[in-house]
Amino acid sequence: MNSIKIKALLFSTLFLLTIFSCSDDENTSPSAQGTSKLTVKLVDNPGDYDHVYIDVVDVMVKVNDESEDDNGWQSVEAINTGVYDLLELTGGVNVLLADDYEIPSGTLNQIRLILGNDNSIVIDGETFPLMTPSAQQSGLKIQVNETLEPNFEYTFWLDFDVCQSIVEAGNSGNIILKPVIRAVADVSTGIISGSISPTDVQTQVSVLVGSDIVSTYTDENGNFVLVGLPSGAYDVTVTPNPESGFTETVIEAVSVDVGETTVLETIELQ
Repeated sequence: MNSIKIKALLFSTLFLLTIFSCSDDENTSPSAQGTSKLTVKLVDNPGDYDHVYIDVVDVMVKVNDESEDDNGWQSVEAINTGVYDLLELTGGVNVLLADDYEIPSGTLNQIRLILGNDNSIVIDGETFPLMTPSAQQSGLKIQVNETLEPNFEYTFWLDFDVCQSIVEAGNSGNIILKPVIRAVADVSTGIISGSISPTDVQTQVSVLVGSDIVSTYTDENGNFVLVGLPSGAYDVTVTPNPESGFTETVIEAVSVDVGETTVLETIELQ
């Protein structure tokens, strides 16, 4: 074989390799472009009840799939399943449901919280079963639509709004759980934390985010944490139990930056 034929053969081989290489790049799926790590935590937006117990069985996610059917879901292998009192998830207390679980990068479309049968509510010392038919059958679907970049770690907070989630079903006497849950990511939101004094006063702390109220109660040590707040300035409303004799206080224009925690000085109740 002469040198001209050798050069022609090499050129043809390189040309074919280039074509196949380009073709592979164009057809690479989002899941093949890398993975991201996902952490999921459950917190509570309070309600006026003694206790609200939910039975967490699993957490599932749908990635790179905008369909509304039951295909494409995958379990994140929840590490802390069990029955939890939502009203104890205050003052920075949360339940870690998934920890650094690896999923394909791309778009996290939805998160699904799967509940078991052991759900109940305590009102004025009396315990009632919580009916959760949709949760038991298919899980509580939460729209997210957050972009996940390869090799990044993301923490999502499931903020359970108890007050809006409990519904009494007419004259039947049934109490139904129709969950209202916000899913917010650390990567796109910030946090406000602080404490009140005296610490033995049950106190609600809240801010207005658009048309939604994000709130929490102080814990037994007077501490509070408001999570999932977009960047901006917020008026923080501190509302003690009316029976305590203390009045409402407003801390104006508290600045929040994405990925940061704004720590307030101790708030003295008046």
